[in-house]
Amino acid sequence: MANWQFLLTLVLISFLGSEAAIFTLQNNCRSTIWPGTLSGKGPLLINGGTRLKPGRTMRINVPHKWSGRFWARTGCKFDQTGKGKCATGDCGGLKHCGGAGSVPPVTLAEFTLDDLNFYDVSLVDGYNIPISIYPYGGSGDCKKVECFSNLNPRCPKDLQVINNGKIVACKSACTAYNTPKYCCSGAYGSPQTCKPTGFSRIFKAACPTYYSYAYDDATSTFTCKDANYRIKFC
Repeated sequence: MANWQFLLTLVLISFLGSEAAIFTLQNNCRSTIWPGTLSGKGPLLINGGTRLKPGRTMRINVPHKWSGRFWARTGCKFDQTGKGKCATGDCGGLKHCGGAGSVPPVTLAEFTLDDLNFYDVSLVDGYNIPISIYPYGGSGDCKKVECFSNLNPRCPKDLQVINNGKIVACKSACTAYNTPKYCCSGAYGSPQTCKPTGFSRIFKAACPTYYSYAYDDATSTFTCKDANYRIKFC
């Protein structure tokens, strides 16, 4: 290897190392979950999903300029080939989602990493379990996003997802009714025309820092610079 190639390799290693963020997934639930992830920009992490037992954590190196989401799959059963099904958050019936997104309703932790990082917890696709985000080691506002309320017991009947006689998730009004008013589409496709509804207000009252509908930016999008993040489930 020529000297200039060696020096370029060292520069790239140094750059990537200094820019990467550490994400720590923490299962604070009483049962096993299967975290899923989908990338909007950048590499697919942990092959799209894995298993996480109660009380366990997992560290992931996430590159600069990555964007994507994390969610929890619950009530999953997989065979030896990695095929199966989850009660909530399923991604194509696979243990490792491999680029498949989650089936709503599911709580989403969303990130866009750049010179300034943006992050939120969204209920736009509905809710299954609480998720909290704790930034650390960064600068700027870097506010935590947390909610410990279980929204399933207060979910309106039309939005409930039942599994084995138990409410395991709560649909968004958009998923349940698929109308422009609830999906912020068509004539309701702007912040001026799409306003909070009775359904989104239920979510917002329980979890004020969560995204409750498509244009809930003002109180639900947070920023931090050069931070690492702990994502706590339950």
